[in-house]
Amino acid sequence: MAAQRRGAPKAPEGSGAAERRRPSSTKKDRAPRDVWRTWLRAVGLGSGLVVAALLLWSSLGAEDGVTEVLARRGEVLVGRFIEVPCSEDYDSHRRYEGCTPRRCGRGVTDTVITREDAERIRSIAEKGLSLGGSDGGASILDLHSGALSVGKHFVNLYRYFGDKIQNIFSEEDFQLYREVRQKVQLTVANAFGISPSSLHLTKPTFFSRINSTEAQTAHDEYWHAHVDKVTYGSFDYTSLLYLSDYLQDFGGGRFVFVEAGANKTVEPRAGRLSFFTSGSENLHRVEEVRWGTRYAMTIAFTCNPDHGITDPAFWEPGPRSAPGGPGPRPS
Repeated sequence: MAAQRRGAPKAPEGSGAAERRRPSSTKKDRAPRDVWRTWLRAVGLGSGLVVAALLLWSSLGAEDGVTEVLARRGEVLVGRFIEVPCSEDYDSHRRYEGCTPRRCGRGVTDTVITREDAERIRSIAEKGLSLGGSDGGASILDLHSGALSVGKHFVNLYRYFGDKIQNIFSEEDFQLYREVRQKVQLTVANAFGISPSSLHLTKPTFFSRINSTEAQTAHDEYWHAHVDKVTYGSFDYTSLLYLSDYLQDFGGGRFVFVEAGANKTVEPRAGRLSFFTSGSENLHRVEEVRWGTRYAMTIAFTCNPDHGITDPAFWEPGPRSAPGGPGPRPS
C-alpha cells in the first residue's frame, strides 16, 4: 500500500512559524493608518475648539441678557431714536411746561462730534485723571465741582492742586469742553422737540474712566442697574458721550437698557452720543469691563433752572466743593 503524503504539521499558536506564515505589517502598510488616525484626532480637536469658541461667543453676546443691539460699534449712525412710554417718576417733581418729558425715549447718533474731537476731549480726561485715580475700577473727574477720584476717596481738584492746574489744562481744553456741551444740548433738545434754552446743565456732569481692576469701595461698583431720576433727582435728560471703542480699547463695558426679558445695548464708539429721558422708563446699567480702559463723559440736563450749573472756567480762584453722598455713577 502506497504511503500517503502528509501535510506539514501545524505549528502551535503563537509559534514563530505561524507568525512567519502570517502576512507581516510593514512600515509601508502602517503609514496610511497612522496618517488617518492623526487626521481624525486633528478633526476632533478642531471641532471641539470650534464648539468651545461658539459657546464662548454665545455667552459673551448673551451677557446681561442682551437680546438686541441698538447700536453696533461698526455702525455710523446719523440718528436712531426709539420712543418708550414715560414713567411716573416725573410726577413727584415740579413740572416745567415745554421741557419736563412727556415724550420719552432713547437715541443714538455718531454725527455730533468727530472722532478727532473725541480724541481731544479724551485727552482732557486723561490729563486730569493722571493726577489721581481710584484704587478700584472706576475713576471720576468732574471739572465743575472739582471732584477727582484719588485712592478710595474724592479730593477737590482745584483746592488740592491749586495753581498747578494751570500746568495741566489749557484754555483751549475748556473751550472745547464748552463747545461739545453746547452741541450735545442742541442734539438732545431737537430729539425731544424742546427749546435748547429750556435745558440747563446739571450736576453731576463728569468724565469716567473704567478698567478691570477689582472694586475697592461702593464708588467702584458701577455695574448696578439704576434710574438717574431716582439717583440724582435733578436729571430730566441724560447723555453719554463715548470716548473709546468697544472691543478695540476695552472688552465688556457695553451700556445696557434693562427691560423684562429683552435687554438692549449700545456698543460704545469714540464720538458716539447716547441720550435718553432720565426716568425709570430707561433703567440701565454698564457691563463690567473685562480688559482695557473705557472712557466716557456724562452730560446731564434739568428743566429746573434752580438745579442748573455753569460751564467750568479755566481758572476760577476760590474753593469748590467736591460731591458728598454716593458720588457720580459711571454709565
